[in-house]
Amino acid sequence: MAVGVLGASVALTATMTAGTATASTLSAQKLPKGSTIPLGDGYMGVGYVQDSKNFTADSRKLMLDAAGLVSPNFASNPPPGIDVSHYQGTINWSSVKSAGIQFAYIKATEGTTYKDPTFNANYLNAYNAGVIRGAYHFAQPGSSSGASQANYFASNGGAWSADNLTLPGMLDLEGGCYGLSAASMQSWILDFYNTYKSRTGRDVLIYTSASWWSSCTGSWSGMSARSPLVAASWTSAADPTIPSGFPYATIWQYTDAGSVSGISGAVDRDRFNGDHSRILALANNTA
Repeated sequence: MAVGVLGASVALTATMTAGTATASTLSAQKLPKGSTIPLGDGYMGVGYVQDSKNFTADSRKLMLDAAGLVSPNFASNPPPGIDVSHYQGTINWSSVKSAGIQFAYIKATEGTTYKDPTFNANYLNAYNAGVIRGAYHFAQPGSSSGASQANYFASNGGAWSADNLTLPGMLDLEGGCYGLSAASMQSWILDFYNTYKSRTGRDVLIYTSASWWSSCTGSWSGMSARSPLVAASWTSAADPTIPSGFPYATIWQYTDAGSVSGISGAVDRDRFNGDHSRILALANNTA
């Protein structure tokens, strides 16, 4: 999708590019408390560019240690994936599957009141096409508690079942610190995590960038043993930039300008750190 930048004016640009809303509908939206992104306009990557400008960059790269304990890099034919929301419009999931896409994350919810209008169709049609799919929640930490947002997510698309085709839910963290201190943000994330795990039995994945995690959580290491990392790092390098506090990434969102058969226009492209059997292990909680 188009490069995401914060603010209603740029959200308007992205939405008009995608052809999903008019200027009048966007101007009518109110910003959630502490947010710079109108409710419903969030998607994976919307805050990436602005976060990297506003916050101090963390340039640590994924590397193997001497014992080879850190996951290997993404260079050796990693399984391809995508992440989508209503910005992609109607998707032909059979064509997506035929194009070789093995997994997808699909926007479900935002805050405690918004459900993506294309989620139900995308989630069902991806499943029917045989694409391993998961749901994601765009966080609005300034508006309500982590527990309330996790409950809303779990009740509106973020549930999980061991069926070979369902990944655990993902929490999308980006777009500024929402007026929270690093300690408050840590508490909010842990509140979301604990509630989601209580509801589903699974650890939620965390999507974020190195700059956001460093600035908004203080490079917190408290989630590294709990949540697999989805790293936002738009680069042509062999490996992503990994937020301090995590040893490696399980999924890497490496571009917002990908092209996939079955999707009209640009789409975020992802890589999985491991082979197809590891995607199934994550989906079925057998790892």
